[in-house]
Amino acid sequence: MVAEGISNHRLTTAVHFDTLHQNPRPTDEISLIVLHCISLPAGHFGGHYIQDLFTGELITDVHRDLADLKGERVSAHLLIRRDGTVLQFVPFDQSAWHAGASEYQGRTQCNDFSLGIELEGTDQGLFASKQYEQLVEVVRALSATYSIPFERVVGHSDIAPGRKSDPGPGFDWQRFKAGF
Repeated sequence: MVAEGISNHRLTTAVHFDTLHQNPRPTDEISLIVLHCISLPAGHFGGHYIQDLFTGELITDVHRDLADLKGERVSAHLLIRRDGTVLQFVPFDQSAWHAGASEYQGRTQCNDFSLGIELEGTDQGLFASKQYEQLVEVVRALSATYSIPFERVVGHSDIAPGRKSDPGPGFDWQRFKAGF
């Protein structure tokens, strides 16, 4: 699955979901891409829990690892599954709720000017080859469409140091950069 392009602020090859966990951007600026990782329950891959979380449909009493997510309102623009499948929750011209308390180069509220990409995985684990392949294609498409330089692709840990560690030491930045 290769990213073919972006139309109407949506990735043309993604599977699309609707969510209320978004808001209009305060400006038209989109100048940062933030990489994250997530697995639900922790360390488990596949299933519907991540998309349920991002769409506000997560039932938290089905697994003890989900209990602390009750009432959470989070989302990302994209989720890249371990098999390379891309899910889109928020159009790129809207703010997704992925960064939380964050700062980049002296600017706070990174959700206002960034795109959030979640990789299915853990901050201590390795990521799949298909994820890297798809991530490179997606970032190329986003960079071309929104004029985001590669230097402005960062990890969640870069904009929320001490609070967040993702995508973590298992993410191979050199492998990712080699795709450009």
